[in-house]
Amino acid sequence: MGLRAIFFGLGLTALAATPGLAAERLLLKIGPLSQSIELSDLETFAQTGTVPPRLRLYERFLSPQVQTSLQQKLALDPRMGDRLIEDVLASPNGEMLLATLSRIAPNLGINQLQAAIRLAAIQADGLSILGILRAIPQDTLEVDLSAAIALASQINLSALESRSLSSVLEQELAVVPGDLTASIPLPKDINPAAVGPFTVSQRTLSLRDTARQRVIPVEMYWHRSWIGASVEGAQRRPLVVLSHGFGADRYFLDYIAQHLASYGFTVVSVEHPGSNVQALIDLPIDPDLAESPSSLLPATEFLDRPRDVSFVLDQLARLDTSDSFYSGLFNTEDVTIIGHSLGGYTGLALAGATLDVRSLQDFCQNIQPLVVSPADWLQCAAVDLPEQVADLKDGRINQVIAMNPLIGKLFGEAGLSKVTVPTLLLTGTQDSVTPTLAQQLKPFTQLAGPKYLLAVIGGTHLSVGDPANVNQSLSDLPFMSERPIEETENLRQLLRGVTLSFVEQRSPAAAQYRPFLSAAYAQSFSTPTLPLRLTEQLPSSLSRWLNATAQLSSNMEINQRMMTLGYLYALENRRQWQKTIAIHLQAAQVVTVLRSPLPFILGR
Repeated sequence: MGLRAIFFGLGLTALAATPGLAAERLLLKIGPLSQSIELSDLETFAQTGTVPPRLRLYERFLSPQVQTSLQQKLALDPRMGDRLIEDVLASPNGEMLLATLSRIAPNLGINQLQAAIRLAAIQADGLSILGILRAIPQDTLEVDLSAAIALASQINLSALESRSLSSVLEQELAVVPGDLTASIPLPKDINPAAVGPFTVSQRTLSLRDTARQRVIPVEMYWHRSWIGASVEGAQRRPLVVLSHGFGADRYFLDYIAQHLASYGFTVVSVEHPGSNVQALIDLPIDPDLAESPSSLLPATEFLDRPRDVSFVLDQLARLDTSDSFYSGLFNTEDVTIIGHSLGGYTGLALAGATLDVRSLQDFCQNIQPLVVSPADWLQCAAVDLPEQVADLKDGRINQVIAMNPLIGKLFGEAGLSKVTVPTLLLTGTQDSVTPTLAQQLKPFTQLAGPKYLLAVIGGTHLSVGDPANVNQSLSDLPFMSERPIEETENLRQLLRGVTLSFVEQRSPAAAQYRPFLSAAYAQSFSTPTLPLRLTEQLPSSLSRWLNATAQLSSNMEINQRMMTLGYLYALENRRQWQKTIAIHLQAAQVVTVLRSPLPFILGR
């Protein structure tokens, strides 16, 4: 049912057609004070930045950030708008949004708010705060400014936007009976998700890079029958490198390492000392330092992480030829890298993506501590790098798997086009740390080589992690809810099969494993709570929406999502809330980061 049809069904035809029933004035109440203002005055401020005389009482609150928030619009393709808005309103975050708005506008019911959002969504220029206000069927709208200030920081439209994509991805990428992809036969004698035939050995190496004063722990996985075997004339298997995310460690993807090694691959998991879990433990929790992301993550870490991997490959190449124990074990000339979150960035940088520090500076110089996602804020640590940075590409990297990668603005508009090796991106539609649209879908369209998108409908940031190496207390945290282990086991099974099949594309068995890199195979692991989809290209409806949002963003002076009116007080409210949460988390011994404006956890 279309949005316009909904209005007819609700008896709101007059509302949709009659401007007279739309809100024209706001009655602002803050404590004992109240004042009536014209909505047109607010529109004037949004368009010009000039504070009209009737708004002078609130001039101290009308910052450039508030002006930006009033300008921001969520672009919706009319052909998709129905589904997106319905998904948002029906989701837990949509319910939170409605509850928040009902406290800000106490004389409105939930049904009225829902109708206003639906009506505002069908406007040709996108969904905006002013559009919602205009769509409310009252001449004068009462606004509790105190509630708006107190609750402003709880609305995260970036997360809502990502979650609204869930049904679109699920339906548009679904395999239906009769599709050619569904008819591709899967080899009956191969089950890439099953444990392989080899017994796995494991060893920890500690490699010292004296030039950079870094000690890099490496976890090594291989099959025991390899040691002492002759490799003369044999086809050497690719080497697999794992790179963990921010605040995690080398065991985050342990189950994938074990699985690949059981099929005869050597796997090395690199731990990055400047952004691992220990680096976070060593940092004091101080929300007052939240202004600077580089106080949490040094800018140099964006260079050091790729260099860690290149250094490790150099050392392994030396061991491969000089130490009889490791002889023939490390095929460092043919490497597939698998990274999660910031590790996804690491893999893409090694594959040739170039940092665009100037574009990142343009984005970050206007971004404020109340940001739309932790990834938007964290990437701004890289602005302290020189505009011309050294080339991080390592020609030994021949394939990339990037799970929930942190990409955002790091590579600008052109940096990812230099990645020509086969790449698989994984996205989770309930990932509040690296939201789907900005961090994965847009970057996916910029990749130049063969590519796959694995969409985990309902997946969160840590859904791909090894259950034994992810702190399960995270599932209880309100700002970063994670799914229970049993709900994500199907995803881990799929990842075992898909990662093996992807790595095998560099082996003589490539053709045998190619059918497992298909939409039908991925979908076969779906459950009602966690549908799974795999594609090599975005559906046209999503591509149109991405183009629309890009067009809208290019017309704005500041590239941010909608912010709420009570910016200044909301920031202080956020800081006080952070301190309270910090005490709770320290008592619960949960490894977390609370120095960002939106508390987030990216690791163990």
